[in-house]
Amino acid sequence: MVSAPVLYAAVPISLAVALGLIRRWRSRNWGKCLSNTCLKGKTYLITGANSGIGLETARALVRRKARVIFACRDLAKAKKVVAEIKKEENYGELIPMHLDLASLESIEKFVEVVKVGFHKIDCLINNAGVVVPLDRDQKTEEGFEIHLGVNHLGHFYLTKLLVDLLKRAAPSRVVMVSSSLHERGKLNFDDLNLRAEIEAVKKGKKERHNPGYCNSKLMNVYFARGLAARLQEFGVDVSACCPGFCYTNLFRSFVKWYHYILFAPVALLFMRSAKQGSETVVYCATDYGIEGQTGKFYRDCEEYTSKYPFTRAEEEKLWAVSEEIIKARRPL
Repeated sequence: MVSAPVLYAAVPISLAVALGLIRRWRSRNWGKCLSNTCLKGKTYLITGANSGIGLETARALVRRKARVIFACRDLAKAKKVVAEIKKEENYGELIPMHLDLASLESIEKFVEVVKVGFHKIDCLINNAGVVVPLDRDQKTEEGFEIHLGVNHLGHFYLTKLLVDLLKRAAPSRVVMVSSSLHERGKLNFDDLNLRAEIEAVKKGKKERHNPGYCNSKLMNVYFARGLAARLQEFGVDVSACCPGFCYTNLFRSFVKWYHYILFAPVALLFMRSAKQGSETVVYCATDYGIEGQTGKFYRDCEEYTSKYPFTRAEEEKLWAVSEEIIKARRPL
């Protein structure tokens, strides 16, 4: 007869094994980049490469012998992770550089340095992003709402300034790290800075999904589509992708200590690691099977059909307005 203590011990062990098997089964459908092509001689530039998905993407590219520019706001942290990777990998070249996407001036200075040091860029991975509670009313240096300014305008401006280096490397690529949450986005061109939404949240309105983040991810996809059309004849492929629901520090502004306990089962069953989330990014950046297939959206290392009703009119308007407000350097 089995004693009670043995039974009590067996229950949690069995539960842990069952959860582990379920997670393993789920992860089989998350997609994995199978391309392992040598990238020696190619230069990759990744924004926000010092943590999370950006860091794991950088690791994957370094293992393929690529030269990787770590474009990060926190240069000290970037240097630290670069040193750590160099201890682990004997391949590739890692270059930490300062870039603050919340400052148009910082973007310009960064591009000036890049153009002096590099003849071409084979792939630009626009990965960095922020998620901030709207009631904090956080803004960029020029006064743009933080999600609009960093997630969209920062990458929009950076990419435009680097276009010549991308053309020079053709066939080259641009990868926009977006999210399937773009399907919940809604663009109000009379209030891209979300003044009405911010005021409503400050007065107690509850939002299930952060509209600033969702809107910026929609802008990412629109930007990828518009850029693809403009660069197709120059041999620059543009892709947007969703890494999936990942366990990274992106949502650190929302997480309290008790959330780690409450959402542990959710994290175990539904959330990917940063490495698992990077697979589709690496796929878009390296897989030769999609070369020439520009302007598409990917998830789980395969093409994804968005539910958002994209229109050419909205796409062109966003492009024009983005150029206008960057030129004005202030919210309109």
